[in-house]
Amino acid sequence: MKLSPKMKKALNDQVALEGLASNSYLAMASWCEVIGYKGASDYFYAQSDEERTHMLKIIHFLNDMGTTSIIPALKAPTASYKSLEGLIKTALKNEQTVTAAIHKMVEITQKEKDHSTYAFLEWFVNEQVQEETKFETLLQKFDLIGRDKIAINEIDKILATESVSPESQV
Repeated sequence: MKLSPKMKKALNDQVALEGLASNSYLAMASWCEVIGYKGASDYFYAQSDEERTHMLKIIHFLNDMGTTSIIPALKAPTASYKSLEGLIKTALKNEQTVTAAIHKMVEITQKEKDHSTYAFLEWFVNEQVQEETKFETLLQKFDLIGRDKIAINEIDKILATESVSPESQV
């Protein structure tokens, strides 16, 4: 099975999107570490690793399909945030962008009757439901617990318990 030019482009664009997500989470982790949010820092370092793993998964798929993947240059992500809540809102928006791109690729596979790529992308569709739910749930914590220093400290502790290695995700 050969990939269509349209599918190759979409998958390579997704490589770039996953790489950008990984770099964004790395920058978020760094900001959190400097500010003193240890739990959030660990969480976003793990998220960065997870996104890089997603990028590699797509690269390997392209290679397995006989197509050399294009490794793009990436623009520098935002390095500073006004608040932990704002950072998490940005993370959710990033995930929503990734979800939309994956859904567009699924639509291409359906139009082209590309069953191999469709099967490959099913994992990503399910993963994105989990990713968006994670960040939506974290944002709910601000409404439930509050936004004062004690509440933010509690949210940081929650993030510490939720940071996992990417190996357990893939």
